Amino acid sequence: MLTDAQWAKMEPHCLGKPSDPGRSGGDNRRFIEALLWIVRTGSPWRDLPAFFGSWNTVFKRYRDWVKADVFVRLFEACSDEPDMEYAMVDATIVKSHRHGQGAKGGLKARP
Repeated sequence: MLTDAQWAKMEPHCLGKPSDPGRSGGDNRRFIEALLWIVRTGSPWRDLPAFFGSWNTVFKRYRDWVKADVFVRLFEACSDEPDMEYAMVDATIVKSHRHGQGAKGGLKARP
């Protein structure tokens, strides 16, 4: 799912590297791919395939990363070179009805 170039940008910002003190995550790349699978499919956590590990472990780790603002750092690291492949420009014109063009009207206060 992730290319090696994408992972190279993300890896330094992940928690649980072998160089970090404390517990280390099993496989950060597999964890990120599990999150991408959840987002892409829209499935509940319990439907996470066993390949990615226990759904509860992945969810707890996700929650820890949210609290530590890891995803903000990942987004900033990956958004320096945006991929414009899916950028769309919409040049359609939408006309509104005469009543929606800001003409005077509406409720009037009556004495």
